[in-house]
Amino acid sequence: MAPRILQRPEHTVSRKDIDPDALKVLYRLKNHGYLAYLVGGGVRDLLVGRKPKDFDIGTSAHPQQVKKLFRNCFIVGRRFRLCHVRFGRKVIEVSTFRRQAAAEEGDTLIRRDNTFGTPEEDAFRRDFTVNALFYDIATFAVIDYVEGLTDLEKRTIRTIGDPAVRFQEDPVRMLRAVALAARLGFTIERDTMEAVRFLRGEIVKSSPARLLDEIYKILRQGASRKTFEMLHQAGLLAYLLPEADETIAADGGERLLGSLARLDDYRNAGLATPEDLTSPLLMGSLLVPLGLPLRRAVAPAPRPDPGDAPDEAIDVAGEMAALGEDPEEAGVPSGPPALVPLPFARRDADRLRLILAAQSRLREVHTSPRVKHLLAGRGYLEEALRWLEIHGGVQGQELAADWRALRLDQEIAPISVDVGSELPPAPRKRRRRRRRRGPGGAPSRPTES
Repeated sequence: MAPRILQRPEHTVSRKDIDPDALKVLYRLKNHGYLAYLVGGGVRDLLVGRKPKDFDIGTSAHPQQVKKLFRNCFIVGRRFRLCHVRFGRKVIEVSTFRRQAAAEEGDTLIRRDNTFGTPEEDAFRRDFTVNALFYDIATFAVIDYVEGLTDLEKRTIRTIGDPAVRFQEDPVRMLRAVALAARLGFTIERDTMEAVRFLRGEIVKSSPARLLDEIYKILRQGASRKTFEMLHQAGLLAYLLPEADETIAADGGERLLGSLARLDDYRNAGLATPEDLTSPLLMGSLLVPLGLPLRRAVAPAPRPDPGDAPDEAIDVAGEMAALGEDPEEAGVPSGPPALVPLPFARRDADRLRLILAAQSRLREVHTSPRVKHLLAGRGYLEEALRWLEIHGGVQGQELAADWRALRLDQEIAPISVDVGSELPPAPRKRRRRRRRRGPGGAPSRPTES
């Protein structure tokens, strides 16, 4: 089909709003004779006046051809081969145009997607119409094959093609549809929403690691409270995090939703980048209000043994009390609840224990100088201070500022040495005498004089 093309005067996408490193990649691909488009969410966000969180590039160059153009390029992925062009900690993702891959016989899931194609074929294999818009660096035009511009004007999330088929190909798309609508303030098109409700059970076929990665993305995006409310309404949350779904259904979930709202406020106030919100902080903001233990393994995880050591769980009641909530009134379960079937990393749980254990010391006004000095040198202090800022209210923010000032003073304070005074000589190390051995290797006895 003929695409809808908006020439430069007809749209608001400007090169000054595109990351300079992404422009370098686009221009190098174009100058070597390849098609090079800015694709996906970056174009969508620029058209609605939002700052994109990343800039993805689609090209006619194959992965090995891209790698030859960039020394800092790494090919990643097996299910979906991508090129990561690295500029320090920043990654520009470059993908070759692909066409829709067919599922294996007897299976609805698409497990491999490395069949290269044209830009039009690439647009039709994408998930939602608003994510299938292209910006051509050669002509500065926006190209639309799937009526994504119309849905963008209507503020609607709609799948490309039959939503029932697209969600069975990749059930994670249901989660992304809800998260995208919550973040942008869009509505989900009726047929798409009905397919989500009808096929919500298919989400269990997805990789637990992918699901956890999507959950962390939701928690970092600044609209996690609204997303979790919409996931509950769509019936997806019952399959992703049953304890959270039951909490919201029982009493409105204000403990959980309040924690997520504080996380959103912190993120939207510009006090942290997505990278600053580490997995332990996100994990705690999600699990502590639910009163869940922190020991995690790859799902499905066994129930905790009653004979486990007590340090395998945190003092949830104590932490909630420190956040200004009454654990009894909030309904924190007293017994050991079932574990969440998401593969939370053990290292993140261990880190979170340290973060929570430090909170009582950070809140103490009259902490001794020695304890302050020890805490200021801990590697997890920054995360502990962020937790205090997110969940400690105004007082927590003030305390965090004091601790940061203290740490800064310790880092820049010079070591004072009195030049006129003489340092005492270092004590001489006493040398140990070796005992002589007699005949046969036996130690000789000292002779009496």
